[in-house]
Amino acid sequence: MANSQALTAAEIEDWLDEELDAALSLRRTSHAAAVSLASLARDQQDFARHWIAIVAKTNPELAFHLANRAADGLKRMTQDDTEAWIIQAMDVYDKMGLYPAIAALGAVEAFATARAERGRAVTLEDVGPMLELFLQALSGRRLRLEVGEHAFTDTTRLFLPASIACRPTRAENLRLYKAMAAHLWAQTWFGTFPGRDPERLVTCCHAFPDPDYACALFHALETIRLDACLARELPGLYRELRALHDRPPAAQAWRPWIARLETADATVDATYDALTALYGEPIPEPRPYQGVLDGGAVAAALAERIEQERVALQNALKKLLAGKMPPPPGQDERRFAAGKEQSDHSETTLLLDGEQLATPPDVRALMQSITQDLGDIPDEYLVPAGDGGYAPESVKKAEDVWKGTYHEEGAFLYNEWDYKRQHYRKEWCVLREIDVHPVDEPFVAETLRKYAGLSARLRKTFEALRGEHAVQRRQKHGDEIDFDALIEGYVDLHSGRELQDGLFLRNKRLARNIAVMFMVDMSGSTKGWINDAERESLVLLCEALEILGDRYAIYGFSGITRKRCEMYRVKRFDEPYNKDVRARITGIKPQDYTRMGVAIRHLCGILKGVEARTKLLVTLSDGKPDDYDGYRGEYGIEDTRQALLEAKRDGIHAFCITIDTDARDYLPHMYGAANYALIDDVRKLPLKVSDIYRHLTS
Repeated sequence: MANSQALTAAEIEDWLDEELDAALSLRRTSHAAAVSLASLARDQQDFARHWIAIVAKTNPELAFHLANRAADGLKRMTQDDTEAWIIQAMDVYDKMGLYPAIAALGAVEAFATARAERGRAVTLEDVGPMLELFLQALSGRRLRLEVGEHAFTDTTRLFLPASIACRPTRAENLRLYKAMAAHLWAQTWFGTFPGRDPERLVTCCHAFPDPDYACALFHALETIRLDACLARELPGLYRELRALHDRPPAAQAWRPWIARLETADATVDATYDALTALYGEPIPEPRPYQGVLDGGAVAAALAERIEQERVALQNALKKLLAGKMPPPPGQDERRFAAGKEQSDHSETTLLLDGEQLATPPDVRALMQSITQDLGDIPDEYLVPAGDGGYAPESVKKAEDVWKGTYHEEGAFLYNEWDYKRQHYRKEWCVLREIDVHPVDEPFVAETLRKYAGLSARLRKTFEALRGEHAVQRRQKHGDEIDFDALIEGYVDLHSGRELQDGLFLRNKRLARNIAVMFMVDMSGSTKGWINDAERESLVLLCEALEILGDRYAIYGFSGITRKRCEMYRVKRFDEPYNKDVRARITGIKPQDYTRMGVAIRHLCGILKGVEARTKLLVTLSDGKPDDYDGYRGEYGIEDTRQALLEAKRDGIHAFCITIDTDARDYLPHMYGAANYALIDDVRKLPLKVSDIYRHLTS
């Protein structure tokens, strides 16, 4: 049984001196912290010491400040709330450094007050996924949600408060979150910031003697116009906005302008007219969901996105022209045009030489984003990039903008599990997607010749899988007699019971509904035999899966440190197995390290977006998780295991195929005893991978 006797100040000071040695000096001792901790009950002392020891492993200086404030936190809050306060400070340390983290520990009173309100409070972390689905269901480009001190948008991202607790109930605070998000979306959708003049708001407001007042007046007037737009387009949502506050009668000077702003044909030009006319008038109290305007952030985001999307579209058109027929006689080159829109927000179509072109989803999304900013697609955007104008890095960045992933130069940010803290490091890993550089060599053809016999056997096996049938028993009509049912019926008949009419068997073809993601280790340790075997395995798999018809994608992973995690696109789900994919498989080559957790989280996110009854994540790897910055040993294994648990919760079945002879020491813990296969000879890898896949999906 644990000792319930509280520790004395001297005992605690001895312990602190040893634990915080790196942060102490002759003039800076642990005495004051020990005295404060001695006033606590023993269970609170043990709790404080546990967390001080954990924080000291991250930064002794931060642990010293925690030791001095832990008693205050435990006297104000429960242990659960105190733990949340410490974890928040550690998250701040991870993202911003030591001094902001010390400040976060110093704000114990404010944190305690916020936690006291948590019964009615709603956090963005909790409701973010729901709000993202809500925004996705509206229209327009996908908007990334991020935490901000105030609610505002730069037209690429929506910034919302980390938590809301100003309303008396949780339901009302959730409604306020939803109203804020909807109002910011309306700014991007109903033309508050026209892309043809990104600087308009800043320029206009600075033309008045008081630019801040002019911006606030413009915001109040534009809110009236946007509310009217929402009332017409989304009346149910508008009713939720109206329920959030009572609106007093408008001032006499405002009334004619309100009537004009609420008409169906009112644009942001009407708001600027009203700004000029009403400058100097008192501004009504802001509506609770109104947030703020940041004209500078909008101008910067608009200008950057417009140029990036122009480059992206021109390069996309260049790709669409590849393999097309030459231009008609008398025409120098094939010409693109944008189809006429039926309404302001209908989808723009792409024409090639006057005929509508089947446009890939990514290009449609890009065109929609351009139209949303500019009202249409300018003619100069519809000129394909020339040979000298292709800039892959620019294209990647531009694509990330309209996919809603643009942050830190087009990166995805992911949490990482710290098993020592038993909490996530928030947005700790920075991941970018990169296309594997295609290589024009006869590797695929040579592989098919090398494994001609195996390939034929795999083809036969997978064709049999494709043609599997399920037998339905006791049918009224069918292909043959169900003898079990017939015998039972015979017994019933002779026993005087009624004969059942389900006496037949029916063969029903099984419909396969599988999506599989292959995650290929491209770390430096795969150099040589292993890299060749991985590529040969992928060739044989692709050939077999083309027969089977299962949807599949292939991504490689590697990187170095948490700030440069890289996913290498080999084949997307919506991409056919063609010469480009074969060239990328040929181009797979060893890179850096093996940070597996972030790779699993990213690929599971892609898998979650695929409609399939069965979803598989199959990893081909030669070793355990490892990276240059301490992501090795127990830390890397536990983060990978946590990522796999997240995948399991999302209904994704993970399986690992490895050639690491030490795999039995860690893979059962990560994947489970039945969810991995160890291949003891790298030369057997191509022979086994397809066979393992057949067993996984049959």
